[in-house]
Amino acid sequence: MNDPGQDLELRLVRYFTVVAAHQHFGRAAADLHVAQPALSRQIQRLEKHLGARLLDREPKGTRLTAAGEKFLPQAHALLRAARQAELAVREHAETERIAIGYVEDLVITDALRELRRRCPDAEIATRYLSCRDVGALSDKRVDALIARAPLPLAADEVFTTPLYEEPRMLVVPRGHPLADRTSVTAEELAGEEAAPCAFETADWTSYRILGPGVPPIESYEDKLELVASGRAIAVLPVGDRRSSLRPGLVTVPVEGAPPSQVVLVSRKGDPNPMIGNLRLAAKAVLTARA
Repeated sequence: MNDPGQDLELRLVRYFTVVAAHQHFGRAAADLHVAQPALSRQIQRLEKHLGARLLDREPKGTRLTAAGEKFLPQAHALLRAARQAELAVREHAETERIAIGYVEDLVITDALRELRRRCPDAEIATRYLSCRDVGALSDKRVDALIARAPLPLAADEVFTTPLYEEPRMLVVPRGHPLADRTSVTAEELAGEEAAPCAFETADWTSYRILGPGVPPIESYEDKLELVASGRAIAVLPVGDRRSSLRPGLVTVPVEGAPPSQVVLVSRKGDPNPMIGNLRLAAKAVLTARA
C-alpha cells in the first residue's frame, strides 16, 4: 500500500518509463546500466508505493497493466516537469553573474559592496578599462560599464542610468599664473585654447588638455606629464585624484563649467537580471555623492 509518509521517487518513475518503452526488463536494465534483478526490485517498490501493479511479466517480455497505461503519461509528465524545473534553476544560476567594467579614476567599491549584500550568491567580477577600451561593453567582455559621459557608444544600443555629477577642476603646474587663484571661470580658460571655445556642454568631455599646439595624446600619464612640463593645462573632474599624486601640480576649482556626469551603461535588451540589481545598488550608494 502507498505510504503517505514517503515521497514518490522520480528515479523509480524514470525506471518505469524505460521498462515500458522497451517492454523488456533485460533490455531496460542494459539501457539504465543497472542489474536486471535490481531493476525488478525498484519497479516492485514503485508498485508498492502506488498500490497497483503497473507491469505484467510475460515469457518474452512485459506489458503494461491498465493501471500502468494510465500512469505512463503521468510519469512522462512528472519527468518533464522535473527537467523543466531543473533547467529553470540552472538558467537562473547561470545568469546570476555579472562582469562590471569601470573606467579611469572611478572607484566603485561601495556599489560592489552593496550589490554583494543584495545578491550574496551571485558571481561578481570587475574589469578595469582604459578610456580607449569602452568597446568592451559592445563586444560583451563586460555586462555593464560605469564611466564618465559622454561615451562613444550608439545611444540606440545602450541603456544609460545617470548616477552622479562632479564639478571641474583646473590642473596646472606650480608657478603658473592661475596656480594661486581660489577659482577660475570657464570664460577665462577659453583663452588657454588654440581656438575659441563656447564651453557648451557638448564641448566638455571628461578630460581636457588645453593649450596652443597641444599634440593628440591618449595616455593619461602622458597628459599629466605635458601639464607638469608647462606645455598645457588640464580640466578634470574633481573626483579624479590622480593628479594630486604628482608633485608640482596644483588644482583650482572651475566655475561655470558643466559638471562631469558619471553613468551606468548596459546593452539594451540584455536579459541578465544582475544588471537591474547593479543599477539599484549603484543608485542607492553612488547617487549620494551628488
